[in-house]
Amino acid sequence: MDDIGGQRRCDVLVVGSGIAGLTAALCLAGKRSVTLVTKSRVEDTSTWHAQGGIAGAVGETDSVELHLADTLAAGAGINAVEVVQAVVGEAAEALRELQAFGVGFDYSAPGKVSLAREGGHSLPRILHSGDATGAAVQDALSRCVRQAAKVEILEERFLVDLLVEEGRCTGAIVRDMATGIAEECRADAVVLATGGCGQVYRVTTNPAIATGDGVAAAWRAGAEITDLEFVQFHPTALDHESSPKFLITEALRGEGAYLLDCAEQRFMLGVHPLAELAPRDVVSREIESVMARCGRPNVWLDARHLGGDYLKQRFPTIWEMCVEAGYNLATDLIPVAPAAHYMIGGVRVDIDGRSSLAGLFATGEVAASGLHGANRLASNSLLEGLVFSRRIARALLAEEPAAHAVHAAPPHSEAPQAAAAVPDAPAAAAIREQLQEVMSSFVGVTRSAESLAHAARGIATLASASGAADDPELVNLLTVATLITQAAAAREETRGTHYRDDFPDRRDDRWRGHLVWCRGEPVRFEPTKGGDAG
Repeated sequence: MDDIGGQRRCDVLVVGSGIAGLTAALCLAGKRSVTLVTKSRVEDTSTWHAQGGIAGAVGETDSVELHLADTLAAGAGINAVEVVQAVVGEAAEALRELQAFGVGFDYSAPGKVSLAREGGHSLPRILHSGDATGAAVQDALSRCVRQAAKVEILEERFLVDLLVEEGRCTGAIVRDMATGIAEECRADAVVLATGGCGQVYRVTTNPAIATGDGVAAAWRAGAEITDLEFVQFHPTALDHESSPKFLITEALRGEGAYLLDCAEQRFMLGVHPLAELAPRDVVSREIESVMARCGRPNVWLDARHLGGDYLKQRFPTIWEMCVEAGYNLATDLIPVAPAAHYMIGGVRVDIDGRSSLAGLFATGEVAASGLHGANRLASNSLLEGLVFSRRIARALLAEEPAAHAVHAAPPHSEAPQAAAAVPDAPAAAAIREQLQEVMSSFVGVTRSAESLAHAARGIATLASASGAADDPELVNLLTVATLITQAAAAREETRGTHYRDDFPDRRDDRWRGHLVWCRGEPVRFEPTKGGDAG
């Protein structure tokens, strides 16, 4: 347990500074006192790395109904339909507010926003700022929140644990990463916007800060988590030594780039009607299959026929990154391979972002809202964080602020079936690398009972090798890895991003629903509303 160096008080504590956290803070600014804590600098988030854009039915030929249908098709039968309706229905208004905050999207003509197409979408509906939409969003919202009234920003603060009193979340313990001093941040409500957990895998598009801290803290506090077996791998990360892996946006395939095998032949044509624009789980599995058939660590992305001038103008960031890696997008085939990209599961929330623990809300990648089902539709992620943070703010503003006394924090030294104490920094780094190797080898795109059992043993061994020194980030990685592995072992079917080669079929008669987990209680299965699963 950390020694507590002090206390502070606010109406709402927001943890995380990507699009979800910043939107929540801005929607509450001036109306409630807000403390925003973030693990690194405000601008260092997964949002900044998002290239493609934000989905929204704003085109002349598009509709909310079409966006709904595409999201449900990608989600493989277990989306929460009412959540999807709410998110896609609020998209246009939320995007207008985002523009009011200073985010500039590309326009094809005066008054006509430029729309791109990505995998799983039946028509172009992705608003973008070049090929660096996330950076544009991050920069604009960061500027706004730094200027906002009644918003206190605490950077380089690590979420140690949530504070719970009489069944209610009443704040958090955060540690100053420079001084090592921890303090209590008490609040009427806590909004988790901590992002994902890509760092449990060796190859990921996620930044180094994505270690599952929010899910692990919520788990320890007793909140329900769900859908952690669904981890989305992006099909086209640049096969290069960079870390995190540089993502080559799906929008490039939306503009007509092809995927080629070792014989330089397109391989998606007979796999799915949308070919290269099939849902990400389909493309990632086929790429993995082709890599195995060819005996190569990558396949090829071919954009040469699109022309150098167009590529350099439309995708300047990708152009420069490829040049730095030694490739010319206009003349070379680009090596790509799947990389861990997005945590679909997380803290279970309702349509207004409320978790099962009173006073605790979650938004963005850390939340499991039911929007994505078993597979996230491309560019719905930034939209989810944007809409859910707006909904959370509305819910909180409808409530009267009330103080809640906090007497103690829960112990944070426990992980599910894993010890939490870890050794000194060099040994902790070695354990982290071994954990990433275990997860990548046995809980990746393709899984089986055998591989998952091997992973469970490996994770347990790594946890039991821990020493006495405290490394809470590694604790969180072990916690989330354990939960992902347990959930993947429990779901004995293939659905969306979860592919079991020993259970290759989708089983709606048994598995059309969600595995829900809560610390200290057995896992339960909840059928999707309207489904026929038992």
